[in-house]
Amino acid sequence: MHTPSKSCHALAYALIGLLAVLFSPLLGQQKKIPRDTSFTLDNTAPKVYKQYPHAKLVAAILPAHVSAEKNIVYARYGERELHLDLFSPREKTHALYPGVILIHGGGWRSGNRQMEWPMAQHLAAHGYVTATAEYRLSIEAQYPAGVYDLKGAIRWMRTNAAKYNIDPNKIAVYGCSAGGTLAAFLGTTGDMKQFEGSAGHAESSSAVQAVIDVDGVLDFTNPAESAKDDDPKKSSAGKSWFGASYKESPDIWKEASPINYVNANTAPILFVNSSLERFHAGRDEMIGQLNKLGIYSEVHTISDTPHAFWLFHPWFDKASGYIVKFLDKTFKGK
Repeated sequence: MHTPSKSCHALAYALIGLLAVLFSPLLGQQKKIPRDTSFTLDNTAPKVYKQYPHAKLVAAILPAHVSAEKNIVYARYGERELHLDLFSPREKTHALYPGVILIHGGGWRSGNRQMEWPMAQHLAAHGYVTATAEYRLSIEAQYPAGVYDLKGAIRWMRTNAAKYNIDPNKIAVYGCSAGGTLAAFLGTTGDMKQFEGSAGHAESSSAVQAVIDVDGVLDFTNPAESAKDDDPKKSSAGKSWFGASYKESPDIWKEASPINYVNANTAPILFVNSSLERFHAGRDEMIGQLNKLGIYSEVHTISDTPHAFWLFHPWFDKASGYIVKFLDKTFKGK
């Protein structure tokens, strides 16, 4: 029997290595998800420290009485999986816990769900089952893809309520900046067929019972947002999200504005804002609408704050205090 020489083995391994080099880029392109790193903790912190030297980034430290289950697949689009991270009180009581889905910011283009771990852990420590949810961003899929994803996350939580000791009748959405806008949109469009998408669990409702909007705009047609594309050198986050500037396609900017969907079934809303007026667009007008319908709302504007205040001490403590009190009042009658 002929035994292959060492040189033959070497040639075979060399060929395998060459094929791997040639074809791995193509395989990577099939699986790689586009990412934008313009909004991360690493590049946001230095900007905040420059203006506020006393600020300190909030660390994601899991409390002893909170458990974590990470990288749960909540939806699939072919080979594309969407994940969430779940934080729960370790104590298993007879009472069910309210659920909260947390939505990160980043101009619908950047950011990641891990940025909201500190708030998710904090809320879990106060008796809530929380989930930080991934959603498709504009460089992967434009509006309304992210809306479809997050409605799927709500339906996933409701479908799995018994498994995770969640009260399916007490689910809130929390979001910051772009995530705040999405949270308000979810809170005003529950079970509206045109926004449901196909992220699974169609048997469950996408309606929520409370909304926390942290510095998320509510009216895209407000000049604070719609005028940003007047600078030809820099397109706005809205243009990237919608695929068109306000001047090019005003209808889609109007369609995506939560203020246009306030109705009798809209959930109670907490607004927590920075001192930057830009991020208040549509807030007072929405509160007026909610008041007419007798829907409860609160607004807290924290003075002398950067836009990303919720990620930093000393503002995290104040913001989280407002949030816990609002959720306790809405869900626990405290």
